[in-house]
Amino acid sequence: MEEFWHSTSHIMASAVCRIFGDIKLGIGPAIAEGFYYDFDCKIQDEDLPKIEDEMRKIIDEDQRFEKIVMNIDEARKFLERQTYKLEILDEIDDEHVSFYKNGSFTDLCKGPHIERTGQVKAFKLLKIAGAYWRGDEKNPMLTRIYGISFESKEELDDYLKKQEEAKKRDHRILGPQLGLFEIYDEVGGGLAFWHPKGNILRDEIIWFLKKEHKNRGYFELTTPHIGKIELWEQSGHCDYYRENIYFIEKEEENYVLKPMNCPGHIMIYKSKMRSYKDLPIRYFELGTVYRYERSGVLHGLLRVRGFTQDDAHIFCNESQLKNEIEEVCRFAFDMLSRFGFNEYEIYLSTKPEKYVGEDEIWDLATDALKGVLEEQGLNFSIDPGAGVFYGPKIDIKLLDALNRAWQGPTIQVDFNLPDRFDLSYIGDDGRKYRPVMIHRVVLGSLERFIGCLVEHYAGKFPLWLSPTQVIILPITDNQLNYAKNVERIFISEGIRTELDSRSEKLQRKIKDAQELKIPYMIIIGKKEEEQEKISIRHRSKGDIGPYGIDDFIKNLKDEIREKLSI
Repeated sequence: MEEFWHSTSHIMASAVCRIFGDIKLGIGPAIAEGFYYDFDCKIQDEDLPKIEDEMRKIIDEDQRFEKIVMNIDEARKFLERQTYKLEILDEIDDEHVSFYKNGSFTDLCKGPHIERTGQVKAFKLLKIAGAYWRGDEKNPMLTRIYGISFESKEELDDYLKKQEEAKKRDHRILGPQLGLFEIYDEVGGGLAFWHPKGNILRDEIIWFLKKEHKNRGYFELTTPHIGKIELWEQSGHCDYYRENIYFIEKEEENYVLKPMNCPGHIMIYKSKMRSYKDLPIRYFELGTVYRYERSGVLHGLLRVRGFTQDDAHIFCNESQLKNEIEEVCRFAFDMLSRFGFNEYEIYLSTKPEKYVGEDEIWDLATDALKGVLEEQGLNFSIDPGAGVFYGPKIDIKLLDALNRAWQGPTIQVDFNLPDRFDLSYIGDDGRKYRPVMIHRVVLGSLERFIGCLVEHYAGKFPLWLSPTQVIILPITDNQLNYAKNVERIFISEGIRTELDSRSEKLQRKIKDAQELKIPYMIIIGKKEEEQEKISIRHRSKGDIGPYGIDDFIKNLKDEIREKLSI
């Protein structure tokens, strides 16, 4: 769809020029979903219908996309008023450049394009945003218009329907509504505050992570949130990651607010001499890290400046490498399935433009990852240049209920940091050898993963994850004492229980419980009290009948146990 969407961005730009006249143009690429175009012109939301009307005229005119080639001098003369285009032109080394023309609109562009504007059968302009030219805050702010287009109206209708569903699932809305988290401008963007219910959800995930890591032979660590700058210079982060690091200066010493956990784990490995008999060593930390992100890219819990990772580092020898990668893959897929994610996209991310180490080492690490993916029969794509500066990686992107991809587990093979920190172990021949290091997360950032969970389940978490599992709704105040006794029983059995003791009508209490997406409601009236029973309502299934207290508690525990043992 890239060619189709890029062509539609030209249609939009030509419509904007028809309406607003001779304006300065930025760029108009296809993106992951749709397209955008940047304009140095004040355009408001109320202008979008006019632009759409003009786009329809251009489409009805069935204009041909025509490629025009100019030499650099001709191109510079043609673009003499287009300062942003001239800046792009100055960076092109070729003697000739291409333009594409549809109707009276001609744009510097390498293409390709569809044949005619009439091939676009359905489109929608989605929103307006501000965007600094080339993403640099020192440059002018341009107006960016986002849009989407398809070859049929049915495809557009389906897309818009999914977008409406996505809005209902937006974790930035549901999170505060469900009492999970907030981000306060007074504190700073990208820094999440976990409210009581959000902390319960977070703690359940953490408890599960710790249990599963312990079962798989990992040792849990805790490392400081800051460290001397020399540590990060040695690791290479100061050279390759500097723009994302927070620096601190105190008493003439320079520190770094930890952006990664790996140097801390390396220090613990180095704390004593290791033997080949010790390997593999698997260290695990729920480590909180801080990375500077531009304010324009911050997005709820999905893109933050402070977050906690289920971060682990495995130190092994080369003969153990294949088995350790296989085990991590199995661990990652098992964990995702426990949380309800069974569809993935897998990428092998290769050497980036800026990297440390020798090409031979990179090839060895890449081949190790690729070999495991192939042997396990996993379908994967190559993501060229998307590895980290010290090694290639496997990226697993989980697909949610709307088939959207989210960044999840990553597995990185690293021969470089062990070399930079002079790591070693004693082999069975008494000589020193260099270990291999595997960096991995199986869920990733807890913040991002919980944001993904909220949207995947639309806030309707499975019972074992729900911050409130049961809410008790007495019909009148006359049943309040019995309701309190029931609450005590459920809490003593480890069921997360609330009591709605308000003097409200039952229907209002049920409505409020539904909005909080609590799995089970216990209705207590005069009959229930007399019979020492409870009536149960499920958030999705509605009324499911009367139960004995012990029987219902057993059902709840069975439901939780079944989920955890998948």
